[in-house]
Amino acid sequence: MPQFARKTGIPRYLRKWQATVEKVARGYGLDFFPVVFEMLTYDQMNEVAAYGGFPTRYPHWRFGMDYERLSKSYEYGLSKIYEMVINNNPSFAYLLEGNSLTDQKMVMCHVYGHVDFFKHNFAFRSTDLDKRGRIVDLDSAGADYKPNRKWVDKMANHGAAVRRVIDRRGIEAVEQLIDHCLSLENLIDPWSRFFVRDAQEPISEEPSEIEVPRLRAKEYMDSFINPEEYIAQQKERLEKAREAQRKFPANSERDVLRFLLEHAPLEKWERRVLAVIREEAYYFYPQMQTKIMNEGWASYWHSKMMTQDVCDWSEIIEYADNNAGVMSTSGGRLNPYKLGVELYRSVEERWNRGQFGREWEQCNDLDEKSHWDRRLGLGRQKIFEVRSLYNDVTFIDEFLTPDFAAEHKLFSIDWSSRHERYEISSREFVKVKQKLLSQLTNAGNPVITVEDANHENRGELLLGHAHEGVDLRDDYARHAMAALVRLWKRPVCLLTVLDDKKTMLRHDGKEFTSSEAGEG
Repeated sequence: MPQFARKTGIPRYLRKWQATVEKVARGYGLDFFPVVFEMLTYDQMNEVAAYGGFPTRYPHWRFGMDYERLSKSYEYGLSKIYEMVINNNPSFAYLLEGNSLTDQKMVMCHVYGHVDFFKHNFAFRSTDLDKRGRIVDLDSAGADYKPNRKWVDKMANHGAAVRRVIDRRGIEAVEQLIDHCLSLENLIDPWSRFFVRDAQEPISEEPSEIEVPRLRAKEYMDSFINPEEYIAQQKERLEKAREAQRKFPANSERDVLRFLLEHAPLEKWERRVLAVIREEAYYFYPQMQTKIMNEGWASYWHSKMMTQDVCDWSEIIEYADNNAGVMSTSGGRLNPYKLGVELYRSVEERWNRGQFGREWEQCNDLDEKSHWDRRLGLGRQKIFEVRSLYNDVTFIDEFLTPDFAAEHKLFSIDWSSRHERYEISSREFVKVKQKLLSQLTNAGNPVITVEDANHENRGELLLGHAHEGVDLRDDYARHAMAALVRLWKRPVCLLTVLDDKKTMLRHDGKEFTSSEAGEG
């Protein structure tokens, strides 16, 4: 990778435009962390993008692979990164050297929309480094809300910690461990900061003493009929049986990585590496939970500011052309920019016209509905509320309507084994919405929980899969379970559903097997 440049400050004329854009953004009611813009060449931009937007991370081969992929894509004209912005306080945003002034203005407007979203959306409260325990106060955002989100420093510290481990243990051993940890980084509990899943009930008293049933006998015959050796043997057997029935953990554990950190037989350096991967997974998860909302919000405001305040008459055509490229949808792929911005506009229009509530829902007159306009003017207030309190799943679930789906020609696609290609499977609103929600729930990942750390009293780790209609991919399950075996150092089992049958998957480090649940 190329060396990261030391001098990346933006020129004076762009600093003036930054001040102008910031003033316009505040005039619309946006509230954001301080923003620091830096100017990068295309290779520097690709380097930062490969690191997830950060100037430095822990060393691993996947970052070099991502850099090469981004570089080739840019050189062949297949893609171009216009901007990046980091959820940090202050936020750091990158401009690409060589872009036109119109592009740089659009990027600045877009960035201020992102940073406003970072500051106010509830999901990003989990990235506040100065918060401990549950996050219950979601109304504190405002001018006085200045959380500690120094994730640039945090990522640099992680990199330094992993490099120290590499110096002691060697690059191959550490990289292999990171490979295993990265294949499990989605096994976290994204809602753990907002409520308690595993509250332990207080133990009111010690377990009762085991009483061994005694045969009835007269007092002078008791020592012969119920000898003390027999009673002691039976008591020991009953104690072992009770211990074997005791389940650990007592409740299902959603945060698999935390369970491994606390209970897996890991060496100190292994625990440190796994802790780094888990902490960074929690940082990136809110961005996966709000991809459509975040990009839609930034696109809504860059469009508003560019067309009404920032562009002059000589730039509007160039802006419209570039913006059309950002909003275009092709190849049957979902464009989060397009879907997000159109949903925000739909919500704003509906709340401006009063197209919500019981009266609207119960109206069956299509002509009346088509001309419905109560002129409430609540649209701007509503979208600011939505930006704060929703994520992609709740946003789509509540505001995606049959009229919206029909207007934007939404459809679902599935793989056709017959024609060996993706084909339109349905245009029915319910199926389209359900398919979209299933792809967004838990960021499209299966929900896996720890069920028993001593499965069948053999020290094996038993996991459970919350099956919701989609079977696990065999190759993904195989590699993930192999990684779990590496960390647990014992066989790992996974209870799931395959082909509508309860199935137990098992990996012992060498062999991967599948059997119907209940079989030996």
